[in-house]
Amino acid sequence: MTTAIVLLSGGLDSATALAMSLAEGKRCHALSFRYGQRHDVELEAAAKVATSLGAASHRVLTIDVGALRGSSLTGDGDVPKGRADEEMAHGIPSTYVPARNTLFVAHALAVAEAEAADEVVLGINALDYSGYPDCRPEWLAAMQEVARLGTRAGVEGRPIRLVAPLVHMNKADIVRAGMTLGVDFSMTHSCYDPTPEGRACGGCDSCLLRKRGFAQAGVVDPTRY
Repeated sequence: MTTAIVLLSGGLDSATALAMSLAEGKRCHALSFRYGQRHDVELEAAAKVATSLGAASHRVLTIDVGALRGSSLTGDGDVPKGRADEEMAHGIPSTYVPARNTLFVAHALAVAEAEAADEVVLGINALDYSGYPDCRPEWLAAMQEVARLGTRAGVEGRPIRLVAPLVHMNKADIVRAGMTLGVDFSMTHSCYDPTPEGRACGGCDSCLLRKRGFAQAGVVDPTRY
């Protein structure tokens, strides 16, 4: 049986990636990160999703927030709201956290080696996203080389595979896939700037992309705005 470390933020994408991996018969260990994100309510969502879908385990690792300055997602400035599709499609927004996914994969590779896992599964996608450089296929290929060259498993000819099942899917496709696999999207959280009560703001890039995905998929959006 394939053993996978699945990066689980608690959002729509990572929940669907976990469901896909479980549907393929993999033993999945969910991995989340606390890094000073203003939307740390997502970690509660991740725990609920991991339990609901039947992950073998779920752990949360903490990354020193001092290394992740310079992003509105970690408190430096305001999260942009109400951006048009054209604006989201160009440039890198202030919500980009410096090298976040690279740091996540580095930690996941370490966990995978320690657990003798075969794969690291990521919920990144390069179609409906906010322009982050570490969500692109080119970045994924480069990180696969890191896994091959920079780990004992890779040097010994057993490189840990980096799997991104959603990378070429849009949000509507992801919603449809998740619904087919029984993902309860009401448990998930995507908003970058939630209210103190945990409700989604409805205006950040992530909320807008999520809303559009449900609308295009013809599925009722269960998000609390």
